[in-house]
Amino acid sequence: MKDIAKLHYFTILCLTFFPKLAISLTLGSLTATQSLTNEQTLVSPGQVFELGFFDPGNSKWYLGIWYKKIPGKTVVWVANKDSPLSNSSSGTFKIGDRGNIVVVDEVGTILWSSKQTQEAVDPVVQLLDSGNLVVRETSEKDPEKHLWQSFDYPTDTLLPDMKMGSNFDSGFEWNLTSWKSSEDPSTGDYSFKLDVHGFPEIFLLNNQEPKYRSGPWNGMRFSGVPEMAPLNGLKFSFVMDEHEVTYSFSITNASLISRLIMNSTGHLERYTWIESSQEWNSYWYAPKDQCDNYKECGPYGICDTNASPVCRCMKGFSPKNLQAWNLRDGSGGCVRNTTLGCRSDRFLPLKNMKLPETTTAFVDKTMSIEDCKEMCLNNCSCTAYANYMINDGGIGCVTWTSELVDMRAYTEGSGQDLYVRLAASEIAYSGSADSGNGSDKTKEIIMVIGITVGIVLLSGLTVFFVWKRKGLQMIWKEKTERRKGPRERSQDLLLNEVVISSKKEYSGESNIDDLELPLFDFSTLAIATNDFSDENKLGQGGFGSVYKGRLVEDQEIAVKRLSKSSGQGVEEFKNEVRLIARLQHRNLVRLLGCCIEIDEKVLIYEYMENKSLDYVLFDKAKRSLLDWPRRFNIICGTARGLLYLHQDSRFRIIHRDLKASNILLDGEMNPKISDFGMARIFGKDQTEANTRRVVGTYGYMSPEYAMDGHFSVKSDVFSFGVLVLEIISGKKNRGFYYANNELNLLGHAWKHWRGGNGLELIDQSLGDLYSPSEVMRCIQVGLLCVQERAEDRPTMSSVVLMLSSETATLPQPKQPGFCLGRNPVETTSSSSKQESCTVNNVTVTMLDAR
Repeated sequence: MKDIAKLHYFTILCLTFFPKLAISLTLGSLTATQSLTNEQTLVSPGQVFELGFFDPGNSKWYLGIWYKKIPGKTVVWVANKDSPLSNSSSGTFKIGDRGNIVVVDEVGTILWSSKQTQEAVDPVVQLLDSGNLVVRETSEKDPEKHLWQSFDYPTDTLLPDMKMGSNFDSGFEWNLTSWKSSEDPSTGDYSFKLDVHGFPEIFLLNNQEPKYRSGPWNGMRFSGVPEMAPLNGLKFSFVMDEHEVTYSFSITNASLISRLIMNSTGHLERYTWIESSQEWNSYWYAPKDQCDNYKECGPYGICDTNASPVCRCMKGFSPKNLQAWNLRDGSGGCVRNTTLGCRSDRFLPLKNMKLPETTTAFVDKTMSIEDCKEMCLNNCSCTAYANYMINDGGIGCVTWTSELVDMRAYTEGSGQDLYVRLAASEIAYSGSADSGNGSDKTKEIIMVIGITVGIVLLSGLTVFFVWKRKGLQMIWKEKTERRKGPRERSQDLLLNEVVISSKKEYSGESNIDDLELPLFDFSTLAIATNDFSDENKLGQGGFGSVYKGRLVEDQEIAVKRLSKSSGQGVEEFKNEVRLIARLQHRNLVRLLGCCIEIDEKVLIYEYMENKSLDYVLFDKAKRSLLDWPRRFNIICGTARGLLYLHQDSRFRIIHRDLKASNILLDGEMNPKISDFGMARIFGKDQTEANTRRVVGTYGYMSPEYAMDGHFSVKSDVFSFGVLVLEIISGKKNRGFYYANNELNLLGHAWKHWRGGNGLELIDQSLGDLYSPSEVMRCIQVGLLCVQERAEDRPTMSSVVLMLSSETATLPQPKQPGFCLGRNPVETTSSSSKQESCTVNNVTVTMLDAR
């Protein structure tokens, strides 16, 4: 006790004579007689978290909490996020008259207050090692009791032991809300909220509109998050009782640091801190793919990223809008083929499913699955049922009485079983489906035996007739082939070659039906494009022209008509048909169909209203449409699309021709990577390859690819780095080179970076309307991507992390590869549509932007 008294006396002396040292000596406590200014901080007892005033980069000041020992000031909570201070010396944090904590400006105006309802007698403010800021009575001994805590008012970050959801006793609702931008902590457009109605699940909302759904908690994880496997030392928890419905996670390994953040780009991300590399690692994020988009396939539609197209109707259902469905727009969903008959109905079992939306579902935690089936069958409005939890062999009952929406299928070992109600005539009597009425087993056995005997007899007759017809078919086929001209045989050969090579490359991934695209008649496309008129032409490249078209159902499309004289066009066509048709991501352009008639080879894509990035970026009159937020969104979206190709798609895809003209922009200026004619597929464990035929575009090719034909994911990373610097500067790398006798754009950017004046690189059309720290971060990322040695360049997963996190620590870039230096063959023609130069005896095809 004497030691404690001495320490207390020593603390009072320090507070009196050394006020600036007071905060560090109080070990995270602030009393009613103290205040906190910009030069002071509160530190938690274990030096884990720190509270103080900070400037995120917008020249405004906020009171926030960040990790004490992690470089870069990773902010996890902000008090006055919508009421910032105008300068660093104007703010004070203190305990107010009623014991609440407040942030006031230089004239005493309260900008933020904790507003607790219970008045404090002798309050003290403490910052805990959990990151929780609490107000409690000084005399209170119970650490769980407090008057107010910051954990009840989360901003964009969920820390260990924080809760999301609702407490019905206190009335608290805990949600995550994004910052406006990486430099503006004010309330953003995105939120992550736990809907407690029905069978609770979490929604990611954009201005209150659902964009992503987690699925309900199934006892082990959220139904729509199969990646939710516990880390070593990370434990997930879900509580659903009469007092609360909450989700939280906890840390059981003291060395692990993890946080969940709703970021300003619309993604929910889990980060873990890697001590060895001193950086945050993006462990998981959502939405991740096309099937994560809310209601992607509409009512009764099932989304499957392992299929092409991703949307399909389950047995007993057909597309509601067949034309839109064939054009890969599944939002209209599916409709029943046969009207339900109530008690005579049966149930179709679907395995490895993300359960449909459950906000209106009925839950019984104790009912067996058999009783659940019987209850659903007896309720003619019941559309499906499933287990409430999947652990312990399945527990409880969930039933739906409305349309089934936002379903997706997973691979083996993920998701859970779902039983969908169908008319009895839609399901054959077999062990694979549930019986609608199990009372008359004898009739079922007799029926099964009868059906079996009939099938055997029918099969015998079928074999006989097939054998008899086979000879006739061979004769007919020979006659037909002889009547075909060379053009028709060439068309059949091309189609057959596409299918065969597709089956070879994707063996074991899908059946042949998955390889088919909607086939368009050439006459239909001619009408849609006004007979491929110049008025409809969107652009032209080395392989042909692209036209805007409009189908009779008013669907706008982009039609790529391959040049008849292009020898490479056939290879490009086959590559796109068998590759891009399988790729599904919001930042990849969608292939809607193809046309092969005589000597015409045509690809049909979704129409991009704002054409290509180079069409806008490099045009002095149009570049003003690209303000900095849009440019930053294009950089981040392109990075996510490239990450999908390199890592998240079923195969590792190397694009090999990433450039501004191959980034298309939709109506909202969102980027979509296009033109996969030169792309290459790598095996699961393959990381690099060599080619004797170098294809690509001068100015975007990495040195090792242009000089030696060596390409890998790092080749695409180099091209992305060039693209980033072009987006920032508004200048072409190749065009910039010819405008300067010494440096290309990469050398110019490197020179400014080393000189400490990187912001001079920014496009002058932006004026002062940009975020300096965001621009500098993008320049640094761009330079890291164009480093000369491939092994020095980051992977796209690291790039996405560096772009999305304002707190990630970025390494310093090394000298970039300067794209082969000067072209040995100078040309003065700027109107040429196709040029070539030879470097190290390698022929390089250069395509102008379309």
